[in-house]
Amino acid sequence: MIRQPCVYLLASKRNGTLYVGVTSDLVKRVWGHKNHVVDGFTKKYNVCDLVWYEVHETMESAIQREKAIKEWQRAWKLKVIEEFNPEWKDLYDTVC
Repeated sequence: MIRQPCVYLLASKRNGTLYVGVTSDLVKRVWGHKNHVVDGFTKKYNVCDLVWYEVHETMESAIQREKAIKEWQRAWKLKVIEEFNPEWKDLYDTVC
């Protein structure tokens, strides 16, 4: 995958702890989460499976979408994951 603004959701497991983020380099960012490069929420709770992502034309639109998703109820986040990735597979290898 080429570098492009993305919003993404990580999960610790199916229906587990969720994390929403934004990046211009999805592969590098998810690699960092998987390898616990930075201390923080995803390292503390082992949230590293890429279960959903959305590509954007601009970083500004990706940031706006991330902020909106952070305000969503958990049920809405689960629904978007289920629609995009019903088996909750780790999509990291599909974006490399």
